This record gives sequence, structure tokens and C-alpha cells, in this order.
Amino acid sequence: MTQMLTGRRVLVVEDESLVAMLLETILEDMGCTPVGPAGTVEDGLAIVADPAPLDAALLDVNVAGRQVFPVAEALKARGVPFVFSTGYGESGLPDEWRGHATVQKPFTEAAIREALMKAMGVENA
Repeated sequence: MTQMLTGRRVLVVEDESLVAMLLETILEDMGCTPVGPAGTVEDGLAIVADPAPLDAALLDVNVAGRQVFPVAEALKARGVPFVFSTGYGESGLPDEWRGHATVQKPFTEAAIREALMKAMGVENA
């Protein structure tokens, strides 16, 4: 199942260092290549603006006191699928982002894998 994710470059936008390290480990265990982590919205925007390929992104909704939606907009414009992570679940998202792939903190490796696969349109084998 995770072979379908092998080699995928996944941006991590997360300001909590322990959570960012956990996400990097989860992504590496799935065969992905973590990009970042970006600890601010500005850092996330800089990575998205770089022409290097991105296959997906994991976005903490609240990054260093700012909402991550400018990064989400930039990813959307670039055609890169992404998953929000938040302690409030999907109900904590503004109306325009509801229905978008979301994992609730605390999350499991299985929840991250499932959300990324769904966002990228990768079918379970």
C-alpha cells in the first residue's frame, strides 16, 4: 500500500518541532521524501514558490499564530494536493475549506497515510 507513496515529495508546514519531526518520520516510513518542515507561513510560501516538484503537502492550520490558508491557496494554484491538520478537525476550518482533506490532531500514521493517499488520488492496493 505505501509503495504507491514511495518517492513522493511531501511539504510539511508545522510550527511545533515535535509534531514536525513525527510527521517527517511518518512520511519517511511511508517512503516519502519530506520537504521542509516550514515553521511559518512565509517559509511555506517560499517553498511552494520554488519550482522544485511537490506531490502533496501537510498543512497545520495554525502556524506560529497565523492561519495557513495563503499556503493552501498557493498549493491549489499550483495543482498540488494537500491535507490540513488541526486540533479542531474539519469543523475548525472556515466554510470555504470545509470538505477538504483534514486530519485531526492527535493523528496516527494510518490517518496521515489515508488522507495523503486520498488527496493524491492513490488507490489502496
